[in-house]
Parts: sequence; structure tokens; C-alpha cells
Amino acid sequence: MTGSKTRLLAALALCGAATFAQAQAPIKIGFIAELSGPQGALGQDQYDAFMMVVERNGGKLGGVPVQVLREDSQLKPDVATQIVQKLIEKENVPIITGVTFSNIMMAVQKPITEKGVFLIGSNAGPAPIAGAQCSPYQFIVSWQNDNQAEVVGKYATDKGYKKVIAMAPNYQAGKDFVAGFKRMYKGEVIDEIYTPLNQPDFSAELAQVAAKNPDAVYVFYPGGLGVNFVRQYQQAGLLGKIPLLSSSTTDGSTLPAQKETALGVISGTFWGPDFNNAANKQFVDEFEKKYNRIPSQYAAQSYDAALLLDSAIAKVKGNVADKKAFGAALMAADFKSVRGDFKFNNNHFPIQDQHIFEVAKDAKGRVSLKTIATPLKNHGDAYAAQCKM
Repeated sequence: MTGSKTRLLAALALCGAATFAQAQAPIKIGFIAELSGPQGALGQDQYDAFMMVVERNGGKLGGVPVQVLREDSQLKPDVATQIVQKLIEKENVPIITGVTFSNIMMAVQKPITEKGVFLIGSNAGPAPIAGAQCSPYQFIVSWQNDNQAEVVGKYATDKGYKKVIAMAPNYQAGKDFVAGFKRMYKGEVIDEIYTPLNQPDFSAELAQVAAKNPDAVYVFYPGGLGVNFVRQYQQAGLLGKIPLLSSSTTDGSTLPAQKETALGVISGTFWGPDFNNAANKQFVDEFEKKYNRIPSQYAAQSYDAALLLDSAIAKVKGNVADKKAFGAALMAADFKSVRGDFKFNNNHFPIQDQHIFEVAKDAKGRVSLKTIATPLKNHGDAYAAQCKM
């Protein structure tokens, strides 16, 4: 009996040790973004802000250790799909976050969600996945592509601009942004100019703009494209002559390079560094101290993605394998967003205010964004009704 009891106690001890080890095993989170090339600054801001939350929490989200597997999709859909396959099949990740560009999102959304892996997008929000291709495993923390353009279209209407030229790269997001602008703009779009995704020289297109002399120009040129475009617009003598309205073109990722050449450019989006709420003040102060730069909206979105995961993982006590419970915890969005109020629509895209900013100098003399209007309040996207969940 004594020997049996000893063996039983030993077995129970081993079982307890195994359970403890299992409880402490980190949750693997795949992080995919553009981390190299001209657009690398966007993904880097996403990664830095996400990791700021993880590191602040001692390597944990929701009180549970996490292992973040960082991957560069290189703005190549085929590379991104290979990364996703590796993360899911080899690393067995239950969560993937990040995703910077819409062509990458369109390539990876289905391979991720059809495997029952949760996709917490912190930038790209193409129209198809907001509508008919939505998924219960997909939660986009940023915005639906059209939204940032819609608010600029509303602003252009409010300003009384009668004729506008729209310009964007020739890919899914570019088309979404122009469509969003036109949805809310009541004047005439006299031309739509689509340029190759990695075209750095806009001199020929700007000559067309000058010749047509519109009341304003609306553009969507993220990352390095925006740096080049704004500089060339200013060098062509158009800035100050023809108002430049933009989305994802003048922000925290591009303004350090654009500097004074961007002063006066108008931008529409959901968040600005001057927002006066406690969560945002903490985020901006902490980010500036840690990285010595003003955070961009890419950072703000990814920071919110980390806070969302922190809240949802805590609600399920780390048991993300309970997909129904974890999905419900994500949908609850029980966290303090840097943008203020935050809630998901039925398609798991945000319902939120959309603001207008002017590029101006802040109190420290730095080129930044100044909130000047909020044309759209509690604004959802145009595709939610197509989402059958």
C-alpha cells in the first residue's frame, strides 16, 4: 500500500506540474506587416506599438505570456500566404495580427479565417471582407478603407468645392478610397488618376492636374508614396494654390520626412495625436518616450489591437482554444481605446467618429496633425449589410 500511495502521489505531482507548465505556455501570436522597403515605416509603427503593450505587461496579454512571431510580408501576396501557412501549420498560432496593405489582406484573410485562426487586423480594411467575405474569425481594429475617404468627401462638400481630381495607386485600397470619397462628395470628380503601386515620380500626373485646375485634389498615397507625392506637389507650385485633401498620405509615418512641405495639407482619419482623453495621452507620451517620435495612426491602431487582445484573453483566462467564448470576448471590445468610444459593427469593423486634420506645428514646434472638424460621427461602413453573420 505504501508503494502504491507513493506512486500515486508521484503521478499526481507530475500531472500537476504538467498542468502548471501547460498553463504557463505562451500563446503564440503571428504578426505580419510590411517591415522593409519604402513602406516599412508603416509596419514598424504597427509592430512597435503592439510590442509596447506586451512589454509594459511583462511579456503578457490578458495576464498570460505571449510569444509574438514577427514576419515581413514584403508587400508580396505570395510571400504573405507562405508566411501564413508556416504560422498556422508549423507554429500552430491561434491568432494573427497586423497586415498593412489591402492586397496582402485580400491574399491572407481567407487562408487564416477558414482555418479557424483569429485575424486581428490593425490596418488594411478592404471592402470585400467588410461585406460578403466577412468572417466570424476576423476583427478589424482600424477602419474600413472607404471610411477615411468618405470623411474627406463630406469635408470637400462642406467646403463647397465643385470640381475635384482624385488620385491613388492602382490596387484594391486605392479603388476603395476613391469610391469612398465619391460616395460622400456632392460635386464633380472630373478625373480619376490611378498610378502603379510603386511609382515614385508623379510629374506627368501633376502636369495634368495643373492643366485642369480643379478646386481641390484628393489623394491616397500611403508610406513612401506619400512622402514623394507631397514633396512633388509642393515643388510643382500646387500646394497653396490647389487645396490638397488626403487620406493616409500625411500622418505620423510620413510627416517626419515631409516636414514643412506638408503644412496646410488636409487629412481625414479616425484618430489624431492631439486627442484629449486619458488613454490617448498615456499612449502618445509613452510612445514618444520609448521611440523618440510622434506616433502615427498605424501605431494607434496596433496599440488598440494589443489592448483588444489583452481584454479578450483576460476574459477567457487565456483559453483562446474556446473559440466561441474568445470571439464573444473580442466582439465585446472591453478596452479603453485611444480614439475614445469603440465598438464593432455586425461585420467586425468599427463604428467610430471620422475627423479632419490639418498639417500644422504643435506646441513643441513639430510638424504634426491638428484636429479641425468631425464631419462624420458614429460612422459605420457601406458594406456591413452585405455581411451575413
